[in-house]
Amino acid sequence: MKQFMDDNFVLQTPTAVELYHKYAKELPIIDYHCHLDPKMIAEDYRFDNLGELWLAGDHYKWRAMRANGIDEKYITGQETSDWEKFEKWAETVPYTMRNPLYHWTHLELKTAFGIDKLLKPETAREIYEECTTKLRTPEFSARGFMKRYKVEVVCTTDDPTDTLEYHTALLKEGFAIKVLPTWRPDKAMAVESAAKFRQYVEKLSHVSGIAISTFNDYITALRARHDFFAQMGCRLSDHGFECFYADDYTQNEIDNIFNKVYGGKELDENEISKFKSAMLYEGALMDWEKGWTQQFHYGVIRNNNSRILKRVGVDAGCDSISDPCTAKSMAKFLDRLDADNKLAKTIIYNLNPRDNDLVATMIGNYQDGTVAGKIQFGSGWWFLDQKQGMEAQMNSLSNQGLLSRFVGMLTDSRSFLSYPRHDYFRRILCNLIGDDVEQGLLPASEMDFIGKMVENISYYNAKNFFKF
Repeated sequence: MKQFMDDNFVLQTPTAVELYHKYAKELPIIDYHCHLDPKMIAEDYRFDNLGELWLAGDHYKWRAMRANGIDEKYITGQETSDWEKFEKWAETVPYTMRNPLYHWTHLELKTAFGIDKLLKPETAREIYEECTTKLRTPEFSARGFMKRYKVEVVCTTDDPTDTLEYHTALLKEGFAIKVLPTWRPDKAMAVESAAKFRQYVEKLSHVSGIAISTFNDYITALRARHDFFAQMGCRLSDHGFECFYADDYTQNEIDNIFNKVYGGKELDENEISKFKSAMLYEGALMDWEKGWTQQFHYGVIRNNNSRILKRVGVDAGCDSISDPCTAKSMAKFLDRLDADNKLAKTIIYNLNPRDNDLVATMIGNYQDGTVAGKIQFGSGWWFLDQKQGMEAQMNSLSNQGLLSRFVGMLTDSRSFLSYPRHDYFRRILCNLIGDDVEQGLLPASEMDFIGKMVENISYYNAKNFFKF
């Protein structure tokens, strides 16, 4: 019987062990998509206790706690202390066996704090106090965690209207770890509410210094911000939506739709879809012009629980997998750009596992020989960010394309303790490939090439693809 979470955790064969320890384990981390707060990095934030570090804003844990019958006051309530919330999390952890949270929790305890004990009610106080004591020392600050995990590059997620003041501060300081912005224009496309859209346009006008009264003005202002992001080292854009938008439209239609919603009138579904189609295309052109990589996260239906939305707000752990019919619109969107020879490097992340082969085959349609792996199938995302989900994504990519050109893992997280997910991914990758070697499905005589393949997927492909 194997010991839980020993040095060969996840690694089931001698070849997997060799690949991980020889080729993957010590590589730096490029976290090219995350939701870390750049202010916390710039100010080198110090966490008061383990409860704050682990539970504030972590909707993965919140979902598990609700499923375990924990009262909301111990999850997001303001009337309970960090210790009280942590105590309830420790009560929940044993019930998360076979959920990725069980692995993540103990990987984080082990790699960040050197704690091998299992978290449960009997060990909660001891673990809480030991970690909290360490959190009050300099090496366990926000930057301390990044250095501990050998993070080389972090790409945050930022709205076009963000000032990027903390990125500027880090750049001026010369902080050794690159902290770069990522262009996330979701709010710029959100025309479901005329009042909110008007507020956004006015904010964009203020930060860009461009008066906006027409759609052309709007795109000009966004281009100005896009240029500013580029000056700050931005290399990627990112979009999050339920499905791709690729409606046919005329410029006159988009001008009229903008005038209508900016003037305070609500749009119908057809108008919303046309406007988003135009915005996706215009944004893709900007990315292509600058040589950026565009990312698309699709297939989520958000804020399903209206009661919790009202009480807690968005990102409260009430999102789920959607089932949009997206293949035709995805192909139409990509083909329009490709036909104009203006398709930027692209990463597509699906949330519904039924779409694995859909995306894996779709990306093959638009590889053009200019860049190895120009169109990428993104790593297992959100609900698929677990062992089975990662294996399924890599198997689909292997069957339909080139796993060897895959740009690998990212945290997609707000937590400074999420970096063990890169190690988790590397172990899963090595186990997957190692098993093939053990079964004679890959040649053991080519271990040098296979080892380099592991290194590339773990680190070098991303470094070269994004030109970090």
